[in-house]
Amino acid sequence: MGLIARALEARGIATICMSSAYSITRAVNPPRSVFLDYPLGHTAGKPDNPANQRRIMIDTLNTLELAQTPGGIRPLKYEWSSDHSWKDRVMRPRESGTASSAASDDRVARFDTPQYQYVEDEQIADSACPTCVVPPMRSGQEVG
Repeated sequence: MGLIARALEARGIATICMSSAYSITRAVNPPRSVFLDYPLGHTAGKPDNPANQRRIMIDTLNTLELAQTPGGIRPLKYEWSSDHSWKDRVMRPRESGTASSAASDDRVARFDTPQYQYVEDEQIADSACPTCVVPPMRSGQEVG
C-alpha cells in the first residue's frame, strides 16, 4: 500500500491509507495513514454499524487535512470492544493434534514455503530474498 500511495502522491494525488496492522504500516511508510485497533479485515469499521463506519471515514478523511508529517500514522480512538480479549483469539498459536483445534482456531493454515497464485510468479521470484514482496527487476527493465 505504501508503494502505491507514494506513486500517486508523486503525481499530485493525495492519499491516506487505513490500517489495522501498525507495524506493517510503519514498515511500508505510506505518506499518511490512520491506524484502527480493530481485527484485520475491519479497517473501515464494525459490520452492520453504519454510524461507526461513518465516524471512522470522517476521521480518516480529516487526516488528509491534519497530517503534517510525511509517514505519520494517526491512531484513531475507537475500540472494538470494552476489553481486548479479541486480540487473544487472533494471536493465539495454532493447537495441533487436538479434536477441538479445528473448532477453536479459525485462522488460515500457514505454510513453510512461499505460495504463489500463478506458476509465472514462482518462476520470477527471488528465492534468496526472505522478505521480498516485489519480484526483482531483470537487467534492462525500466521502473515505471
